[in-house]
Amino acid sequence: MKRQFDDVLLGSIELFCMAAEHSSFTAAANSAGVTPAAVSRSISRLEERLGVRLFVRTTRHIQLTPGGREYYEECRHALSQLVEAERKVTGQQLAPSGILRISMPTTYGHYRILPLLPAFRVRYPEVKVEIHLSNRNIDFIADGYDLAIRGRSQHDSSLISRRLEDAELVVVASPDYLKRAGTPQTLDDLEQHDCIQFELDSNGRRIPWLFNENGKECEQATTGSYSCSDDYLGCVTLARNGGGLFQTYRFIIEQDLFDGGLREVLTPFAGRSRPFSLLYQHARHVPLRVRSFVDFLMENRWSGRN
Repeated sequence: MKRQFDDVLLGSIELFCMAAEHSSFTAAANSAGVTPAAVSRSISRLEERLGVRLFVRTTRHIQLTPGGREYYEECRHALSQLVEAERKVTGQQLAPSGILRISMPTTYGHYRILPLLPAFRVRYPEVKVEIHLSNRNIDFIADGYDLAIRGRSQHDSSLISRRLEDAELVVVASPDYLKRAGTPQTLDDLEQHDCIQFELDSNGRRIPWLFNENGKECEQATTGSYSCSDDYLGCVTLARNGGGLFQTYRFIIEQDLFDGGLREVLTPFAGRSRPFSLLYQHARHVPLRVRSFVDFLMENRWSGRN
């Protein structure tokens, strides 16, 4: 077998990955114990070898080019495989390390995942966690994420999906609103009420409410004077302050129900839920930091309950 890589090239690839993860030559240099000039020279050697520009450089920061992003993903997986191979051969249990990038919906992040992250960092202090809170879908390769948490069904064969929970839905309103407008008794009564709308920012579609009626699952289109997009918790805040009825996840408003700030209505039609799943890419060797987080979250997911 002809040799294609020398120690200098492999070192340059490592420095390139570190610069990509830190978005900084200086930070990569500090982490590797070399000078920023050495990192810059290594990147230049790689670009000359590949004939591809890897970074867009400005006076303030660096950013991967599309070609650089693709090369980074491949190199990152290759380096992870080398580390894993060394661990298997030597029998060493290497600690997870590096940057773990996670995308999650704002609501699920605040109420379920973020409370668990300090305990994860205590267990794995060498892992730095970068969190992206948004309701939009992501492109794992283009956006550079290791994991994502998403609601609703996913149909992507390139991703591994682990179900976290089926989150129960409830319809609630403040006591002041119910005193003013009355308490709905049937689904038809919703037509006479202000029903707070949540719209998907990506397409403006209003999320229908889910119910059980006469033993069958059904969806109910609703209308009202308020609608929110992008930030789901805005709808909850409106409901807490008398804006109307809103269907939301029980885990968000459990304390409100306990304190009496919100009241649950239409309980005979309740029982529906929406799924939340943990997604990550298929790979022959999943990076240790990713495997560790998946195992941690599946182990501790219920401890995030209010």
